[in-house]
Amino acid sequence: MIAGVGIDLCEISRMEKLLSDGRFLARFFSLEEQSYIQSKGKTAAQSLAGIFAAKEALTKALGTGIVSGELKDICVLHDGAGMPYYELRETYAQIAEQRNVSSFFLSITHEAGMAAAVCVAERKG
Repeated sequence: MIAGVGIDLCEISRMEKLLSDGRFLARFFSLEEQSYIQSKGKTAAQSLAGIFAAKEALTKALGTGIVSGELKDICVLHDGAGMPYYELRETYAQIAEQRNVSSFFLSITHEAGMAAAVCVAERKG
């Protein structure tokens, strides 16, 4: 059963300016995400924007918005085929458990200087 849906839009040029800010990356992105973003070369800002939008989309799907926990507790990873998925840690893992959410579905897209992400949260049972 669907527990929530979230969507977010992020301007790539905004993230391009923040790409060189190590404090921004360390504050909001896990080490795995930072490594992935930095490996993307010329499309690093596009990946950064997509991952940031994915994090915000999940907070909306959970119905919490950004809480006191760190956004890096929402880790956006990619499987061998490049498909993005979430790995929740600490604060957001606890929130998902409390809300009985068992899985999330994620789609990220980039077009015309914008990145968008949609998250669908699924309830257990």
